[in-house]
Amino acid sequence: MAVGSCGSISINMETISVNFNLDSSNYAATLGFSVVYNSNIIVDINHVDSKRNIVFDLTLDDGDHDLQFIIKNKNENHTQVDDNNNIVTDSCLTITDMQINDIDLDINFYDNCSYHHDFNGTQDPIEDSFHGIMGCNGTVTFKFAMPFYIWLLENF
Repeated sequence: MAVGSCGSISINMETISVNFNLDSSNYAATLGFSVVYNSNIIVDINHVDSKRNIVFDLTLDDGDHDLQFIIKNKNENHTQVDDNNNIVTDSCLTITDMQINDIDLDINFYDNCSYHHDFNGTQDPIEDSFHGIMGCNGTVTFKFAMPFYIWLLENF
């Protein structure tokens, strides 16, 4: 923060452009998806019924930030298992091609994410790694910092 000549405090703000692809392994399943920042819903989709390119801008101050990606509405009918309880088919959402300011984050996106879920209520909640596939109702949290380009240099 910088103090101006009138004693006022100014905060450095930067606008970033977020761009990624969202897809479902089963368009008939009514899987929902949201993006949340600071309790504000940025994107809210009730039914991911086609591949979508998601684009939005965020104006952020310097410091640490969390962006949340939420899968919702998955139920037991969206996963088919055989007699040995092996998954035969499953309905999942995928996040690919994550870009900020037209820079492909590639593996650095996944490395800075954690996936919080409870196996759709069948087990205790866990914090898991994230590799692009959301198969259980839960939240993927992407941690990054501003200024963005400094964070990028430190994390690439």
